[in-house]
Amino acid sequence: MQTQRRRIIHTRSPWSGLLQWTLSVLALLATSTAAHATNGYQFIGVGQCAMGMAGAVVAAPCDPMTAISNPAGLAWLASQTAFSGEIFNPLRSANFGFGNVGSNTNVYVAPALGWSAPAFKPNIYFGGGIYGTSGMGVNYLQPNTPMGTIQAYSSLNFMQMAPAVAFKFDDKLAVGLALDGGAEQISFNQTFGGQGFNLSSPSWAYGVGATVGVLYKRNSKVTLGASYKSEMLFTRVYWNETSEFIPTGVQVTSQGMQPVGVQGGPGTYSARLNYPQQLAFGAAFHPTTKLLISTEGQWINWHKTMNDFNVHGPWTGTSFVSLPLHWQNEWVGNIGAQYDTGKSMQWRGGFVYGGNPIKSADMQANLIMPAIVTTGMTFGATQKLPMRWSLTEALMHMFQNSVTDGTLFNLPLQPVKSSMSENSIGFQIGYFF
Repeated sequence: MQTQRRRIIHTRSPWSGLLQWTLSVLALLATSTAAHATNGYQFIGVGQCAMGMAGAVVAAPCDPMTAISNPAGLAWLASQTAFSGEIFNPLRSANFGFGNVGSNTNVYVAPALGWSAPAFKPNIYFGGGIYGTSGMGVNYLQPNTPMGTIQAYSSLNFMQMAPAVAFKFDDKLAVGLALDGGAEQISFNQTFGGQGFNLSSPSWAYGVGATVGVLYKRNSKVTLGASYKSEMLFTRVYWNETSEFIPTGVQVTSQGMQPVGVQGGPGTYSARLNYPQQLAFGAAFHPTTKLLISTEGQWINWHKTMNDFNVHGPWTGTSFVSLPLHWQNEWVGNIGAQYDTGKSMQWRGGFVYGGNPIKSADMQANLIMPAIVTTGMTFGATQKLPMRWSLTEALMHMFQNSVTDGTLFNLPLQPVKSSMSENSIGFQIGYFF
């Protein structure tokens, strides 16, 4: 009988990306659709005014969604409520080494609701909202590869509630505080030839954090703003499974390619995904009474929450498997402009640029977490309607970015690659009390 020749190649696991998808999550209200963000897996703005300004609102509050970015802005808002609905169209593709494959799901919905009003006594204001603030998911299916059918699916839904209070000391200074409560739902699946992770049963986790902000009107032409959002600490998510498997290499025989790795038995598997702390600061300028220009810089501490992702469970020989995602911290720059025509119409436009938190050397571990877009433009408008109503719209386009790594498990295959671009359109209806 002929002896089969085989070689086993070990390298960092690209399957870790599968879990990492976990990190990508969309915040949706009571729905389980996943949306895609732009700064890592976080939206550049919540609500259509913020989106039209490319997220540059920390020093330029414009609607009650402001509590999510700078709660101090509530002190300068008229009493109002607003509901926003946004349709995301992310276009993603990946090459696992066997040719490009596109995601089968490309349309997602992200709602948000916010309000603001005076409270208790003069110079105290209350507001907040329920928002979809971040998320991501993919749905890849590639049959007939040397490793069998490749299935890669991820969906993480993230919603946040942020009741907030603002204190206005005088006509120049206000501070605000928001209590951030969040809920995330996670499910994912990545298999090669039927072997791999299959944690596709949705599981909920709940978290809490806080945001503090300050707004200072230096004069009629310049306003300064800053906010700090603490890390949001979440409970664990759990899955009850009969078995699991994390490939760490490939065994090549005359019969083809078979993954080798860490085996898990029947029992409960769990993981924890916290939301990163971040700092934002900005300045808004009024060159004329009709023109507003707002700038913002933001730092997001991805490295703390997305450096390694640990999956605990009944693994053979260990209590957890660590997936090395190795995200880097991200700096984001935003600039937006608004022009008030004076005829019940405001026009907006903006530009955003953020560093890619996923480096090329880590792309294999993040194939199902394509949070790689960096540069985009936004446009928007608001119409003031009769009887205290308003309508706001916004468009966003994030330009395509592609990241290429080496080959899967160092096999003689095509280089692994991830590409992504994004579009969105949103509508918001507001009412002033």
